[in-house]
Amino acid sequence: MAPSHVLRCCQRGLSWIPVIFINLVVCWSYYAYVMELCLYTISNTEEQVMYLVVFHICFIMFMWSYWKTIITKPVNPSKEFCLPKADREQYEKEERPRPQQEILKRVARDLPVYTRTGSGAIRYCDRCQLIKPDRCHHCSTCDTCVLKMDHHCPWVNNCVGFSNYKYFVLFLGYSMLYCVFIAATVLQYFIKFWTLCRWKAAEHCKVNTSTRTPNSNVLFLFFVASMFFISILSLFSYHLWLVAKNRTTIEAFPGRLSSDTVQIDGFTLGFRKNVSRCLVYQKKYWCLPVYTSLGDGYTFPTRFVNVDPRQAVVLSLDQYQSNCWSISSVDGQTNSKPLSESQNHLLGNDVQGNGTHIARDTSMDTDSGSLESAFGTELCGTSASSAC
Repeated sequence: MAPSHVLRCCQRGLSWIPVIFINLVVCWSYYAYVMELCLYTISNTEEQVMYLVVFHICFIMFMWSYWKTIITKPVNPSKEFCLPKADREQYEKEERPRPQQEILKRVARDLPVYTRTGSGAIRYCDRCQLIKPDRCHHCSTCDTCVLKMDHHCPWVNNCVGFSNYKYFVLFLGYSMLYCVFIAATVLQYFIKFWTLCRWKAAEHCKVNTSTRTPNSNVLFLFFVASMFFISILSLFSYHLWLVAKNRTTIEAFPGRLSSDTVQIDGFTLGFRKNVSRCLVYQKKYWCLPVYTSLGDGYTFPTRFVNVDPRQAVVLSLDQYQSNCWSISSVDGQTNSKPLSESQNHLLGNDVQGNGTHIARDTSMDTDSGSLESAFGTELCGTSASSAC
């Protein structure tokens, strides 16, 4: 018991290494830009002030959104999704899958559970011993189920999900803006230092011997900012695409969902509604890392489709909210009640009265090798491998 406890402590300590690395790089970039470039290299006062003001705005927004992503705890399913004691004991005694599924179906009738596994089974987490809400997955790194889990990001040492996805997207956007601003403002000095000190004689170089070390910091700052900008650009563009489609990284990963386009696009409501649900429900706060996402993390307006998957009928957001659930969230704290209002929705593969059925999700037992190979070039090192 003791060795396993020590091992877990060591793992938790090591998991902070990427966060420490990022913060050290940011601290060095702050020193190199403010001290070496603005205060030591640039002689024009107006240029100094303009650079410093814009730089500090980008720096504050970048660090604010970054640390909000880190410190915001992922939201876990409430106790309503846990099996009652009698049902849990009966479930554990049963060894056959079919009786176990009957127990889960009976419990799930009172829960807002719409999605199923690819085989049509109720999504149940054996580790947390609960029925998974829609878009909820188990993170093996955090060892808990996370509502609307996107992935586990080692660079923030946290699961990115319903509670902090907006902060994560803003973190990517502001970090990209931070890098591109540094690279753009340092470029002219990078060219000047490189041409004068590299290709001309030392006596013609405007930089004396005592300032060559600071100049090397400025040169290196340009390379680092450009490298991080290129890395973040691809990841930020990918997550903007996910927001526009109202998907998570797990749901969009090839091979983890059925080829049926209905299942892949089951939660999309159109571009504007997708964006408003994820980022800009309160437009005046869209650029700030404060909680403005729409919903409770348990239930989502869902795309109903006819038996023919090519013909889709979208349920309106207002109609869904009035019939299925009410929104109650304050600064990231969610309230899943009342749960019983969704019992008349979809629990099975049954065709609804009007000939429509809900799109089912598949189980997401994501495997680390395939995901890292797909997104290995991204800064985030997306670890949807932690999800199942």
